[in-house]
Amino acid sequence: MFNAVIFGGTGFIGTFFARHLIEEYGYKKVYLFDRESISTKEFKFRKKMIENYPQIKTIVGDVKETIDWIPNESIDLIGNFAAVHREPGHEDYEYYECNLLGAENVCDWAGRVDCNKMIFSSSIAPYGPSEEVRDERSIPVPTTAYGGSKLAAEKIHQIWHAKKEQRQLIIVRPGVVFGPGEGGNVTRLIKAVCKRYFLYMANRNTRKAGVYVKELCRAMMWVLNSEKAKAEGISLFNMSMNPGPSIEEYVNSIARIAKIKVWIPNVPSTLLFIIAYSIDFIAKPLKIKHPFSPVRIRKLIRSNNILPNYLVENGYDYKYTLDEAFADWKKDCPDEWN
Repeated sequence: MFNAVIFGGTGFIGTFFARHLIEEYGYKKVYLFDRESISTKEFKFRKKMIENYPQIKTIVGDVKETIDWIPNESIDLIGNFAAVHREPGHEDYEYYECNLLGAENVCDWAGRVDCNKMIFSSSIAPYGPSEEVRDERSIPVPTTAYGGSKLAAEKIHQIWHAKKEQRQLIIVRPGVVFGPGEGGNVTRLIKAVCKRYFLYMANRNTRKAGVYVKELCRAMMWVLNSEKAKAEGISLFNMSMNPGPSIEEYVNSIARIAKIKVWIPNVPSTLLFIIAYSIDFIAKPLKIKHPFSPVRIRKLIRSNNILPNYLVENGYDYKYTLDEAFADWKKDCPDEWN
């Protein structure tokens, strides 16, 4: 029987991964280490999802500080999903402070509890935005503080791995992770499409590498348990559907699952930026946060065309198509589709 600790555990990916470890791999105990208890989270689905699992226990703590807590059980696996990730939304130094200090403290703690297996959730942000196809062989060129901090955090985990021969490290670079209780961009996209106020922003063919959260959980454990990963000791892979869907493909899939017909016009990028900079000009001096920032518009209209070639080349069998992912989401959490 195995035990695990998930840092950033009460977040979106952490709660799904905890359940996956218990249901699919029979883990005896899974600790969710986070700044917030699951009971204080605003997303009701996450609470409901794990409330019937006595194997799951929440530990309140901050990875930016030295981790003094030590569990009674030996720990077989660590998942490090703790991060400041919302972009825009934070000052540049906050990404580095949390993501680098967090990596240092988690790796130090792993050494102290003698755990030799770790999964680190990085991001596709180190690649930077590009219309060109990127895969694991591409050189990372981060253009944001978030992307830079994630790339640096990968190096910290690699240093941890190099200190002991028996250690195994999995680094996953996921695209947009979506699913029930995420409360993020894809949730907002579903609402906008279903309520018919969504507009294509400049280019409906913009590709956004994305993956269903349950597929991500499957893939992380598939790689961890593969003979190739065990032999190599360290594995880095991109996680996205193959290829990443275009905005139009996301929208059409949502419409099919919601069983609605939509006609969606296209707004020119020039108009979008005029509006965004105008709002920013007024909001910034007043320190008002708003969702229509130029940074967010730039992210929306530029592709992150990332391919999961490690998975494809090593024979990973995807469980969910885009339609199947959205259908499963709607079945699990129909309230988010109203």
